[in-house]
Amino acid sequence: MEIKKLTLNNFMLFENTEIDWAKNINIICGENSTGKTTLLKVMYSVLKPLSRGSKEALSKEMEEQLFVSKLQGVFRPDGMKIGRLVSRKQGSNRTDFMIELDKNQRVSIGFGNRQENHADVKVQTVAPQFKCDVIYIPTKEMISTTEHFASLYEEYHIDFEEMYYDLAKLLDRPLSKGPNTTEQNEVLKSFEEIMKGQIVQRDKKFYLKIKGEGEFEMGLLSDGYRKLSMIVYMILSGSIRKDTILFWDEPETNMNPKMIRPIVQAMVALARMGVQIFVTTHDYFVQQEFNMLTVYPELNQNELDTRFMSLYRDEKTNDVKIEMQKTASDLKHNAIMQEFDAIYDREQRVI
Repeated sequence: MEIKKLTLNNFMLFENTEIDWAKNINIICGENSTGKTTLLKVMYSVLKPLSRGSKEALSKEMEEQLFVSKLQGVFRPDGMKIGRLVSRKQGSNRTDFMIELDKNQRVSIGFGNRQENHADVKVQTVAPQFKCDVIYIPTKEMISTTEHFASLYEEYHIDFEEMYYDLAKLLDRPLSKGPNTTEQNEVLKSFEEIMKGQIVQRDKKFYLKIKGEGEFEMGLLSDGYRKLSMIVYMILSGSIRKDTILFWDEPETNMNPKMIRPIVQAMVALARMGVQIFVTTHDYFVQQEFNMLTVYPELNQNELDTRFMSLYRDEKTNDVKIEMQKTASDLKHNAIMQEFDAIYDREQRVI
C-alpha cells in the first residue's frame, strides 16, 4: 500500500492543497503552527479505519461512523464536533479531502462546519478486502507505559489523542507465528547492532537484553532506545512489514543528538523493507542525515525515492504555502537552515 496524493480543501490551515508524495521517504519541516502534524493526522485518520478489515461487512452508516469516530479521536475537537476541523470563515463552509493510493484506490471525506458527527464518505477500491496497515508514532514514546495504558484508555476519559491508544494496542500484540521474512531479518539485525541487544516482552513489560549485562526495563533506558525498541517489537509482532505506512511525528523529541543517526538509519532500513515513511521534524540533524542520502548516490544504493516538504506562511496573506524538493538543499523556504544560518551570523557579529 502506498499513498500517492493528498488533497485538502478548507481543512484547518489548508485551503486548496494537493501534495504528491514520494514512494519511500517523506520529510516534512516548517515553523510551528504551519500544519506539519495536521498532515500526518489527517492521512492516519482516513486510512486507519480501513485496517479493520473488509469494508463490505459494514453498512454505509457503520462505515461513516468509523471514519467520524477516528477523526474525533485523533484531532479531539471541542465537543467532539468534526465541523470544527473546517477552515474558520464567517458563515457556512465545508471541507473535502481525499487520499489517492496505488492501484487507483482512493478515500474521500467531506462535511460542513456545522456538522457534529456526520460526514460524506466514499471509498473506491479494486477489491472487497481493502486492508491498509498504518502506524502512527507520536512525540511521546509508549513502550514504557504499555502495561496499563490501553485498559485505562478504554475505561476512563484520558486526555490523550487516539494514536497513543492505537500504538499501545499494537505493542500489546504477541509475537507473530512463523519465521521472519528475509527483509525483516535484515532490518532486525541492523537494529540489534545499533542497540547492542534484543527486545524481550514478558507480562506486558518490555526489556532490553544485553549479552553479558542482563535485562534492562524500558524505564531505565533513554528515549532513543525506547523508540527503537518500539520499532523492533512491532517488526517482531508483524505489525510493521512490507507495504506498511509509518507516520512518525518529531522523532527527535527528548533525543540526544547522538541517537539521531541510528534513528534515521532505522527509518532508511524500514524504507528498504518496503515501508512508506512520513516524518515531521524541527531538527537540523534529522533533516541533514536524510539530505545526505539524497545528495550522495553512494549512500543511497537502493535509490530510495525521497522528498522534502517545507511548510511556510506567505508574508503578505499569512496563508500556509507548500514547497516540495528532492533535496533539503534545494528548499528555498527551510526554517531549520534559516535559523542555523541566523545563529551563525549572530556569533560572527559577536566575534
